Amino acid sequence: MENIGIKNPWIVIPTYNERPNIRRMLPALTSLKIPNLSILIVDDNSPDGTDREVQQHAANNTAIQLLSRPRKSGLGRAYIAGMAYALEHGADAIVQLDADFSHNPYDIPMLLHGLNRADLVLGSRYSQGISVINWPLKRLMISMAANVYVRTITGLPLHDATGGFRAWRAETLRRIDLPSIAADGYGFQIITAYRTWKQGLHIDEVPIVFTERRAGQSKMSKHIIWEAMLLVWKLRLFGWRHTKTS
Repeated sequence: MENIGIKNPWIVIPTYNERPNIRRMLPALTSLKIPNLSILIVDDNSPDGTDREVQQHAANNTAIQLLSRPRKSGLGRAYIAGMAYALEHGADAIVQLDADFSHNPYDIPMLLHGLNRADLVLGSRYSQGISVINWPLKRLMISMAANVYVRTITGLPLHDATGGFRAWRAETLRRIDLPSIAADGYGFQIITAYRTWKQGLHIDEVPIVFTERRAGQSKMSKHIIWEAMLLVWKLRLFGWRHTKTS
């Protein structure tokens, strides 16, 4: 990797019942050969033994770490815990992605390279047309409409504010007050991007191909969708400093 001032990149992946996926994801990540890369799995006490799978891989590779949480308490809280852990242990860049291969792990170097010119790099499904594979038309339309909704209500100038494949500079995460965020799912992705934008930091979108998960079940729910819809109006009416609780 070219020198972009990143000495300690971390990857943070929340999991809940993702054992089949994480079994294949960890070898894919370690094959990237990114210098000094650390991989942190944040597991919410998965009944399927995801944590044990991670421990088996970690026994043979010190780059892999496990952060176990006592119960399932949401994607947003998992990311906040994982990112806080990475920052405390010297991360100067953090990549967030899903465990289910909907985000291609081999795109990670591209996102990290993007931090040469940006404070936050988003892997975007919609920045150059539509780059989504194997989604039902209804789900695709909902996703696209959600992003139009976010742009219209908040003014956030992004094609894909709800996407979860991102590379962050550590200083960016420190500036957006992560511990105060209570939003989950889409809401977490929206508010972190919104706070970054409102700080006057530079966000870059790079095109990716998003593929429907290979195994397991989506964690998305109607509650998460409604939470995000309400959050957008809180941002519009009150600004991000007044959206510290859901």
